[in-house]
Amino acid sequence: MTTASGTYAPKPGAAPLPRMIAAQAALETKMLLRNGEQLLLTVVIPTLLLVLFSSVDIVDTGKGKAVDFLAPGILALAVMSTAFTGQAIATGFERRYGVLKRLAASPLPRWALMTAKTASVLVTEVLQVILLTVIALALGWSPHGDPAAVLLLLVLGTAAFSGLGLLMAGTLKAEATLAAANLVFLLLLVGGGVIVPLDKFGSAGQHVLGLLPISALSEGLRDVLQHGAGMPWGDLGILAVWAVVGLAAAGKFFRWE
Repeated sequence: MTTASGTYAPKPGAAPLPRMIAAQAALETKMLLRNGEQLLLTVVIPTLLLVLFSSVDIVDTGKGKAVDFLAPGILALAVMSTAFTGQAIATGFERRYGVLKRLAASPLPRWALMTAKTASVLVTEVLQVILLTVIALALGWSPHGDPAAVLLLLVLGTAAFSGLGLLMAGTLKAEATLAAANLVFLLLLVGGGVIVPLDKFGSAGQHVLGLLPISALSEGLRDVLQHGAGMPWGDLGILAVWAVVGLAAAGKFFRWE
């Protein structure tokens, strides 16, 4: 409708940028939580692994309770499953079906769309951490350490895996992204210090695998939550390098079509 002065009421135009980002983040989160495959990857698998390996003596996790070793690694796995595997697959198929192309033509800037996706990942991770923490505590987990160090590890881990996930989704075909993301998930689950201690791979293997983002995140969380160590600067440095390289590469090579 128009007023006497000839102007429209309400005034047409794009919503404020923060409101657009919040709306897109809420939509991304709802879509993720409604996706059965994503829930299997981000919630069911980490939960089953935590319960199974904490209850059954399958892998030698060293002295102390198995859950004290496993819980930090499973938290790292939850971050990887959401920020890397889940985001890569979902974004890859959105790109294939032209969803990203259409969103890029909307008033929502491209960087704001990526911000909304990141916010959705963070919301999902908060839910994952709460769920896994409750289950681990019920299994007898006794965490200790600096919460600030844990938070910093989780944030840098999310940034590192998110950059790598977006790089994969923005450069490979959707089917290739699906296969590669799941393969990487399985390989890092076994060789990233999540369930199997890195020292089981020998001295040379331990040093090489320790440079992976999943190893840095799982070992950093384990040092803090299991051993009560201070700020794990070495692991934080590895995660920071992966985050910078991954996000920079994703920003440069990501193709929207």
